[in-house]
Amino acid sequence: MSVSSQIQTVALKDEERTRCEVWTRVMGYHRPVTSFNKGKQSEHRERQFFVEGRCTLG
Repeated sequence: MSVSSQIQTVALKDEERTRCEVWTRVMGYHRPVTSFNKGKQSEHRERQFFVEGRCTLG
């Protein structure tokens, strides 16, 4: 049996959802993104994460 056949999708109504608080590390300590000013929140949304590719030898 494949893994994809075991995954079930759950659809929630808006009233069933809970807001998730996102924290990030800034200058050596963790802070919630909601405490940032508008400019810093915008910078956080624009971040691009580094994805390292697989190393191939040969």
